[in-house]
Amino acid sequence: MAAGLLPGTALGLAFDRIRSLRAGPARAALDVFAIRVSAAGFAYGAQVLMARLMGGAEYGVFAAIWVWTAILGHSATLGLSQGACRFLPADLVRGDLAACRGFLIGGAWVSAASGIAVAGIGLAIVHAATELPGGAYGPPLLVAALVLPLFALQDYLEGVARSLNRAALAIAPPYLLRQGILMAAMLGAVLLGAPARAEVAVCCTLLATGIAVAVQAVLLAAHLRRLLPPGPKTFRWRTWMGACLPIAATDLAGAALGFVDVVILGALCPPETVGLYFAATRIVQFVAFVHYAASAATAQRFSAAKAGGDSAGLARLVRSQARATFAATALVGLGVLAAGPLLLGLFGPDFRDSLPVLAILVAGSVGAALFGPGEDLLTMLGGERVCAAITAAMLALAVLLTWALVLRFGAPGAAVAMSLIAMLRGFAMARAARAIHGLSTPVWSRAR
Repeated sequence: MAAGLLPGTALGLAFDRIRSLRAGPARAALDVFAIRVSAAGFAYGAQVLMARLMGGAEYGVFAAIWVWTAILGHSATLGLSQGACRFLPADLVRGDLAACRGFLIGGAWVSAASGIAVAGIGLAIVHAATELPGGAYGPPLLVAALVLPLFALQDYLEGVARSLNRAALAIAPPYLLRQGILMAAMLGAVLLGAPARAEVAVCCTLLATGIAVAVQAVLLAAHLRRLLPPGPKTFRWRTWMGACLPIAATDLAGAALGFVDVVILGALCPPETVGLYFAATRIVQFVAFVHYAASAATAQRFSAAKAGGDSAGLARLVRSQARATFAATALVGLGVLAAGPLLLGLFGPDFRDSLPVLAILVAGSVGAALFGPGEDLLTMLGGERVCAAITAAMLALAVLLTWALVLRFGAPGAAVAMSLIAMLRGFAMARAARAIHGLSTPVWSRAR
């Protein structure tokens, strides 16, 4: 059908636009990586500013509320953010513009409404357990309830922009613009006489998120008007949610995998040990950005290639993504290890003691990269339930293994456990992708 599209028609223009999804994944990945590294610097600066302005106690309240806002806001999209990368490129290739319009409108409304519902339920639970209006957490939680729906909507907009191969538009507003406005707003509020308290910081977060969402929505709407002419809308909720809800479950389990080691260390070790370990996990995020950038640049291309029937192109894209991601992960990992003493020393002289932990975590990230984009294939092409089951199983195994190794070896034991889990999860995703889609993802795979 795509080959018969007439140049200049609305459908032809849409197909011409979506063909760009097959070009330039390396450039897109580099753009995403550069933005995320810049965003990490912004985030670090913002957190240092907040901590110095507010002091330890108020900053602790703000940090706890922000972490929960991020986790719940991401989950409130019900997987539609990732689902955009799966459904929109495929529908554009097939020329099903009505389904594209339906997903765009329906996904935005559901994400915002779900964010409001999650915020309301969360406030009700907290109020039932404590006297919400009072206490250190009361006022900032009330403001955070307004931030959460905006966060969910921005997470959805990020997924839509990624699905259209607009990497800068997807990443820059939430990770650069929002952080920059947050720093400026907090500093300005304190200079104007506002108390440096958690509720003021959350109000600044509300302002920053609102502006970033508005800018992103306006720019994305302008792009979509050029891509999709007005027309009918088709809503396929059963198909969409059947795929997106397992994706949401995978995201939740993956988020839990990201902090389970710190939680267990906090239960079994003194705070000093937890602090040293946590510093290493913040630095190793620079290595994890490689995988994030590669996924953001290529996941939607897998869906487009499959929908267009380009099996050979899909296989080539999988192989090139796997090898490029592994090479970049290894290179960045070596750079992080070389700069490790300096990076850890910025936290304080004692933090250099966590260099072995950093080395183990980097080795785990590099080892996991050996198995390629199995998770992306399962999420984009079908197999999301298997992906969710694998992630849930890895989470359960991570709890048991981390607990056992921390009791025996302390913080290095936690690092070993998480590195082994990362590699085992990558292996399981690769095996599942091979079984379901016949695509071999490890870096040593050859064309078939």
